[in-house]
Amino acid sequence: MSQLKQMSHLDNIPSTPGKFKMEKRLRWHSSLAKLTFWSFVFLGLIFIFFFLSPSSSSLPSDPSRRSLRTYSWGGPAWEKRVRSSAKVRARNGISVLVTGAAGFVGTHVSAALKRRGDGVVGLDNFNDYYDPSLKRARQALLERTGVFIVEGDINDSELLRKLFEVVAFTHVMHLAAQAGVRYAMENPSSYVHSNIAGLVNLLEVCKSANPQPAIVWASSSSVYGLNTKVPFSERDRTDQPASLYAATKKAGEEIAHTYNHIYGLSLTGLRFFTVYGPWGRPDMAYFFFTKDILKGKSIRIFEAPNHGTVARDFTYIDDIVKGCVAALDTAEKSTGSGGKKKGPAQLRVFNLGNTSPVPVTDLVSILERLLKVKAKRTMMKMPRNGDVQFTHANISLAQRELGYKPTTDLQTGLKKFVRWYIKYYSAGEKSAQ
Repeated sequence: MSQLKQMSHLDNIPSTPGKFKMEKRLRWHSSLAKLTFWSFVFLGLIFIFFFLSPSSSSLPSDPSRRSLRTYSWGGPAWEKRVRSSAKVRARNGISVLVTGAAGFVGTHVSAALKRRGDGVVGLDNFNDYYDPSLKRARQALLERTGVFIVEGDINDSELLRKLFEVVAFTHVMHLAAQAGVRYAMENPSSYVHSNIAGLVNLLEVCKSANPQPAIVWASSSSVYGLNTKVPFSERDRTDQPASLYAATKKAGEEIAHTYNHIYGLSLTGLRFFTVYGPWGRPDMAYFFFTKDILKGKSIRIFEAPNHGTVARDFTYIDDIVKGCVAALDTAEKSTGSGGKKKGPAQLRVFNLGNTSPVPVTDLVSILERLLKVKAKRTMMKMPRNGDVQFTHANISLAQRELGYKPTTDLQTGLKKFVRWYIKYYSAGEKSAQ
């Protein structure tokens, strides 16, 4: 094809050199005019897109495209609430900024810290990945304990800098993230926006804070991906992610290493293994299985090739909270100041699991007994959507370094979840979304 183009171009060359120079000059002016014209068209389109586009409220909901300017914050009254929430009441307490505070784990961690006298300020953007009313209910729960959740986005540098200006946080518990393995196939940009760009933005603000806070953040057991060696150890390979979600969490661990190495930030990553319990996430299997069993709907249960078992290392929320708090308590101070590293800083990664993988079919059987309803089961082959066949945590490192020891078995944990679920969705004629 390129040869044909060259031949057609050669056919246009005149036999007279003078005529060729004149036509070449004319064509050059014509090309310049076209370039100028299309440049103005392009700039015009940019102007229309950024300045004349309809408001975000008329666009489809997408967490990665929400304007950071839609959140209202600042002012004397707002600063007073932030300071009050961040006030440390225990003798050796810490002041913690908890991102994703209206999320499942964030709510429980924030409440636990506040109960023991630590200062806690939450941050959450209340996106609609799942029912926002559940997040608002968690917010109300935390407000009753004295925790103020700032409504804003971790990608908003100005907001983060303002929070650190108002409060000299000693620690950050970074739990804000776009969760879910399967949703990444529908909205991949939201994962990059939250799990990568959001993390970098937070670390940029933390590196410049004075003093720099120690940071504990949520990685995921998903980073083990296609690894077949069990149980999963922190020393195992994590370079074969099975989903975009897993890839963004793995990227987060590499980013954490970079900021630790260059800026002296103290960073601890926690690889959570299938967390469940009261106030949980509606997109998790135990949650929507409960909903569908009660409604008499069929539930889909995946099985591996050759009718293989799909199992998860289900970990109860209270055990996860203990691990998070222990990570905060053992986190060493960052060694940088004003964006400059002054010495080696702590860098850690821990598995937080239950060490007892349970087949998903057994999970359903437990729910049947607790709900006193027989599930309508539909067995299906596991789709290629990022899910893995099993997860199994080796927690020996967390036991040794954090004193982490899970104590809740699946039967006990699900009993507490079902009790909460029935109470929550029965109150005020609520319906599970």
